[in-house]
Amino acid sequence: MKKNRKYILFIGIIALLFVGYLIADNMLYNGIKPKSINGYGFQADYFVKNNTNSKAAVILVGGGQWGNYWAQQFAVKDMVGLSIPYTGKEGLPKLPEEIELEYFENAINWLINQPEVDPSKIVVMGASRNAELALVIASTFTESISGVVAYAPSSVSWSNTVLPYNSDELKSSWKYKGIDIPYVPMHKIIGNESNKIKLLEYWKSGLAKTNFITQAAIKVEKINGPIILFSGKDDKVWPSSIMADMIEKRLEDNSFEHSFKNIKYDNAGHLISNNPEDKSSYRTGSIHIDGKDYEYEFGGNDNGDFKAKQDAKMKLMEFLESI
Repeated sequence: MKKNRKYILFIGIIALLFVGYLIADNMLYNGIKPKSINGYGFQADYFVKNNTNSKAAVILVGGGQWGNYWAQQFAVKDMVGLSIPYTGKEGLPKLPEEIELEYFENAINWLINQPEVDPSKIVVMGASRNAELALVIASTFTESISGVVAYAPSSVSWSNTVLPYNSDELKSSWKYKGIDIPYVPMHKIIGNESNKIKLLEYWKSGLAKTNFITQAAIKVEKINGPIILFSGKDDKVWPSSIMADMIEKRLEDNSFEHSFKNIKYDNAGHLISNNPEDKSSYRTGSIHIDGKDYEYEFGGNDNGDFKAKQDAKMKLMEFLESI
């Protein structure tokens, strides 16, 4: 009998702790928990309120912590966020090379059929090379994508070899229906005798390949919706402001019919797409080249980056509300 009482008491304590955990979790967590998607030909975290119906959806290219942060921000604002990785996870390519755009097409088609989503308001968003990919996706799936947000964008598609950890064989970064998206072919970046490396000259040497730049230019004029670009004028990772201007010129030359904004910030660097509330100082990064680690600068300064992130988030939300 005593054993039964002890057993019942033990079960009661466990049940009480579990219920207490659930209550505390709901009280302390005021965000929106994602639904994990691993099927339909793609993987993603899906952020949406329970009562959302027929609202704008944003596809966060690259996923991860960055994508999940922004997807939740949009869901809180009664929109839909889909944070979608495309490499590095089980079932996905190990390296970002020859990435098939059909993977994103599957995600777009899935979104179109969700009751929470207005299929006429699907936007794609990315930063840095994921901004490059976002622009490629939007210029490919013109009937489905209604707008683009690109932080630190690229005006062209680059070869896989721009990333030192990719394979040595020259390949496209993106492809669709088995065909390479035209790219600027690049030799892999090489190191030096110091412990620091400057990245800007590497990318500028690629932009000087005018014969390849013409064919590899992203066909942004085909995008069927508004475009907003954000860049830091002091970006020291790659010349995002220069490439943003190249995008602007291409749109002007082709009489782009939709709204377009090219927003550039003084004293800001490459990381202006990060959480605007995060005041952590990330002034340098590390890159591994030929067995050696090198330090490189992101550009900008703490105050310039913070102001840029705050202003960009405000303009981003205004942009999405106008879609």
